[in-house]
Amino acid sequence: MGKYVFGIDVGGTTIKCGLFQTDGTLLEKWEIPTRTENSGEAILPDIAESVKAKISERGLNKDEIVGVGIDVPGPVNEKGELSVAVNLNWGYKDIVGELSGHLDGMKVKAANDANAAALGEMWAGGGKGTKSLVMVTLGTGVGGGIIVDGKIVAGAHGAGGEIGHACVDPEEETQCNCGNHGCLEQMASATGIARLAKKYLASHDTPSSLRSRGDSISAKAVFDALKEGDQAAAEIVEEFSEYLGNALAIFSSVVDPEVFVIGGGVSKAGQILIDGVRKYYQRDAFVSCKDTPIVLADLGNDAGIYGAARMLLD
Repeated sequence: MGKYVFGIDVGGTTIKCGLFQTDGTLLEKWEIPTRTENSGEAILPDIAESVKAKISERGLNKDEIVGVGIDVPGPVNEKGELSVAVNLNWGYKDIVGELSGHLDGMKVKAANDANAAALGEMWAGGGKGTKSLVMVTLGTGVGGGIIVDGKIVAGAHGAGGEIGHACVDPEEETQCNCGNHGCLEQMASATGIARLAKKYLASHDTPSSLRSRGDSISAKAVFDALKEGDQAAAEIVEEFSEYLGNALAIFSSVVDPEVFVIGGGVSKAGQILIDGVRKYYQRDAFVSCKDTPIVLADLGNDAGIYGAARMLLD
């Protein structure tokens, strides 16, 4: 087996790259721009050139390299085929076949970015030491990744782990970006929490420091107000916590993970978020799953490159 592996995390603006030893040691990380013009035709060639340049710069022998793992913001099936990635201007793409071709036949594996982040957290982050976890990323949207027996659950259509689009409120009238209604993303993302806050303030007369913010309320502002003892913020966070805690309870009945890992920008609220979600999770979870730990992610923006690299080490 080789000594080194590359992990590539493709975002809409930048591509994060990492060179790892096979024991999980990150030797170096760097970024290159994501060139999405002309249907993103330069993205995979740019990645290949960057990998080749790093191999040359470090004087590595090709036999020492296990391969390249890559994650992208879109559904990827087990063959490494992508159906669409809007942020990259990609339609269907055989990521594994094309990138391996640009790398002169080097081994390549591909996955969805949230699934890769989950694998990274299992390998070296909040889920280290486990083989089964569900990761939830609370950012502008809600992403997710499911790992069972150390392997990503991609599903038949590459949509395994799309937990942000599980329906948690069938009575919700506002449409989600996906076209459905009542998705978890509408309640538990950064934008979802801000939406809950505006709805609460419009329908209650509870005094709150949040009112001075008008339409510029953010999830961070809500949690900051909660930490300062703001009653309205406390009730908004309770509503968010119930949605997410109930959703995790449902997921636990399907996957029964060893741990739930919570990441993304909203997770910076810290333990106060975990405590609120755990309360409702334990209320709603099946009896055998009630004590499943819920923890914060550790790897931050590096989770993707760790997970992409880890895919090569099965």
